[in-house]
Amino acid sequence: MEVQLVLRGRFVYPLRRFQRFNRLTLRQMSRSFLGVQIDAVYHTALVFGGIEYFFGAGVQTTYPGATHHGQPMEIVPMGRTDLPMEVILEFLDSLAQIYTAESYDLFLHNCNNFSNDFAMFLVSKSIPEHITSLPRTVLNTPFGQMLKPQLDSAMRGITQAPVPRAAVPRPQAKSGAIINGTYRYSPAAMSSTAGTQNGAPAGVVHNVTKAEELDALLAEARKTCAVIFFTSASCPPCKIVYPAYDELAAEAGGKAILIKVDLSAAYEIGARYKVRATPTFMTFLQGEKENEWSGANEGKLRGNVHMLIQMAHPPHPHTNLELPMLQRAHRKPVTYTKMPPLDKLIARMGEEGKLKSITELRNFIETRELSGSREAFLPFLPGISHQLIASLNTPPAPNLFPMVDLFRLALVDPRISGYFAEESDHLTILKILSFVNALGDECPYNLRIVTLQMACNLFISPLFPPQLLSNPALCGPLIQLITTSLLDTSHAPVRVAAASLAFDLAAFNHLQRLESQPDLLTEGAQVELVASLLEAVGREQESKEGLHGLVLALGLLIYAAPVDGEVLDLCRAMDAKGVVSAKKEISKELRGVVGEVEQIAG
Repeated sequence: MEVQLVLRGRFVYPLRRFQRFNRLTLRQMSRSFLGVQIDAVYHTALVFGGIEYFFGAGVQTTYPGATHHGQPMEIVPMGRTDLPMEVILEFLDSLAQIYTAESYDLFLHNCNNFSNDFAMFLVSKSIPEHITSLPRTVLNTPFGQMLKPQLDSAMRGITQAPVPRAAVPRPQAKSGAIINGTYRYSPAAMSSTAGTQNGAPAGVVHNVTKAEELDALLAEARKTCAVIFFTSASCPPCKIVYPAYDELAAEAGGKAILIKVDLSAAYEIGARYKVRATPTFMTFLQGEKENEWSGANEGKLRGNVHMLIQMAHPPHPHTNLELPMLQRAHRKPVTYTKMPPLDKLIARMGEEGKLKSITELRNFIETRELSGSREAFLPFLPGISHQLIASLNTPPAPNLFPMVDLFRLALVDPRISGYFAEESDHLTILKILSFVNALGDECPYNLRIVTLQMACNLFISPLFPPQLLSNPALCGPLIQLITTSLLDTSHAPVRVAAASLAFDLAAFNHLQRLESQPDLLTEGAQVELVASLLEAVGREQESKEGLHGLVLALGLLIYAAPVDGEVLDLCRAMDAKGVVSAKKEISKELRGVVGEVEQIAG
């Protein structure tokens, strides 16, 4: 999709005693009152995919050119984004938490800041600097400071006006809701989306007209179950159960594939399955036909489909146990947000600490810490990436530690962690992980621990976890970092940080299981992680905090693991129950989690 920056200029001094005036008047008045020339007071928005996005009464959307701000004075091509719409809207969720209606400030937190942040994510570019710097230019003058409260108050009715109802676009994907043109953050959008194991959309009815399409769907359901609803355009009773069938598909999610075949357009399929009447339903369990019946009986349809899904997905034995710690969702990752003295950190960089990219990053981190996200303007993120990679290519490693630590602090902001979640080939993150892993036992303590903490902070953006678990290029280096760090017998804080990263990985995969979704971690990755955790639990004698994290991460990986899978086989082979039981008496805090893991590890 092509991304455009839309500029609209306001040439109105919003004070009651002044009348509307044109651009030339604005230039003259600005020189007289402020001592600097202002060509326009800009309102900006981004347009792509046929929708315009801007900030006013929160994050707002409209059809292009349909707002009360009028027609554009200029349209600037920003580049192209190939990001999926679902990813874009999930990032918009994180922006919607920062760009709320209450946080709007004409000078410090406005539409131009939003456009800049969104453009950085979409196309890795900032909007023109003369636009983003204009408020500061005005506020740096005595007259601008004096007028700020009046200007902000007078303009609020314009900047935060609602979008006309006719101009409100329909949501394009599951994410936050759009109400009267204002994008509302939805926590549900942060959870994983349903899908069948082989990639077919889940939770929807598949309308089929060709035998090849039907065969492909039934082949996909060989390890689960499927339902075929034979209908026809001339069948009034069929239409009675259409809504119920749609609801059943939504309920089933990835557990079943529900198919609808219109015999009016698929006579060949009807003949193959010898369908003599509509509506007719057929169910398939693990590749074999299980049941067939006819008639528009909604109760029978619901009962048979629910029974089919239970047969295909019997409850896991672990669900029958009392395991309060392991049976709840752990949605809050362990993160590391504590800020060290930045003066000392920057000083350790030497001349590198004086570079523009480092100065911008430091200013962003300090402003966010002192004044919050709304006051912190994003630095140029491609420049940060370039400098990080340059640092990796010019060792020695001790000089790299402060750069990675600064990056760790930057990732606390979901705008930055979201940007690096969608960076091409995840170049920056992989370069850091590969560099540290390559050092092995020679990696300095301070570099290893900040790298572990940085990796934990990747979980701050909802865009990162699915990729960290499912992409082998990312998951492999992360597990290698955990495994190597757990072997560090000299530094307990390193083992604690490694346990925290293991917990973050395990907790997100555990969430998939609780939501009846396929695991994102491959079985091989889980086996490697479980083996490392068991070995670390057996050796840990010093850190109670680290031991608690290790046992809990282990429990989350074991809970509801496939009964005949390699994870539970490994637990039996390594006597996981005995390993964790031996730690029960170390502290009262450990007894609860150890007791739960004991029940599922044997």
